[in-house]
Amino acid sequence: MNKLLRPYTKGSLQLKNHLVMAPMTRSRAINNLPNELMVAYYAQRNGAGLIITEGTAPSPNALGYSRIPGIFSKEQTIAWKAVTDAAHAGGSKIFVQLMHTGRIGHPANLPAGARLVGASTIKAAGEIWTDVSGNQAYPEPAALTDKELEAVIAEHVSAARNAMEAGFDGVELHGANGYLVEQFLNPHVNNRTDAWGGSIKNRIRLAIRIVEEMAAAIGADKVGVRFSPYSTLGDLTPYDEQEVHETYSLLAAELNKINIAYLHIGVSAIIPQKTFDAIREEFKGTIILCNNLTPETAEAALNAGFADLVAFGRSFLANPDLDKRIATGAALNQPDYNTLYTPGPVGYTDYSVL
Repeated sequence: MNKLLRPYTKGSLQLKNHLVMAPMTRSRAINNLPNELMVAYYAQRNGAGLIITEGTAPSPNALGYSRIPGIFSKEQTIAWKAVTDAAHAGGSKIFVQLMHTGRIGHPANLPAGARLVGASTIKAAGEIWTDVSGNQAYPEPAALTDKELEAVIAEHVSAARNAMEAGFDGVELHGANGYLVEQFLNPHVNNRTDAWGGSIKNRIRLAIRIVEEMAAAIGADKVGVRFSPYSTLGDLTPYDEQEVHETYSLLAAELNKINIAYLHIGVSAIIPQKTFDAIREEFKGTIILCNNLTPETAEAALNAGFADLVAFGRSFLANPDLDKRIATGAALNQPDYNTLYTPGPVGYTDYSVL
């Protein structure tokens, strides 16, 4: 496991090792506010070179799930400071993932005055959990107007500034898992006929605009983006394979021009090698790979040429001391899937350490 645990430096990204803790929704933020339990959770996992937080809402409309944190209010910004301090105490860098869930949400999970919005009025199939009424069908979202899209961009910029105030080392835009940014990328969800829909160039516009304006506000070296090419999460209908390939190739090229810190590629569907190759060719910065990796397959991925860093999700969830287990070759705990999203410490901060 030689490379995994060695320091990593590229541009302004200087990490104590090649291990990244992947962003994972854990639903412990009561009233959408970071708390002491969350501080303990991130503190336990500060063996990672880079921690990427759970998806965090940049605005009230973005709070699609129960008990996810926000970073749009003063109170939330102050509360996150204890988390960033805990990460930094172990020598980790920490980025907050900005997640606007778009149509993947429910009014029962949104605060008063907020509403469910999306690229179009096409609702997602399936159900979502609400603490008030249990599982509920996804409702029809309101299609964002041009003026409202400018507000969405501004909300991300404001959240990025709040992240700097809270002590984060950067922000990651969530452009995967069927949430708002990816809803715009997918032509089966984005049926718009204006400047935000139709061509690939129009459909990537929201992602590029958000990144450009966050980079201008806090510095491009403090911005990362997560994508998941070919994914169908969030009731995304697959579209033409060549069009998907061209979409992510163009995104990589445009984001390379902005000179952001990293691209984070989550593999939840089969990605053709030519798409990996195109992303690597177009993007010269750091690339993080997240793909149900084991310590062995992660080491192999680092040596294969596409990935500069490797991200672990469930392995970090169940093994707070993952870095030490990799170093000693110790067995890994398995996650308890029944407590992934339940409130409280069980299945959250009570996993055993060596």
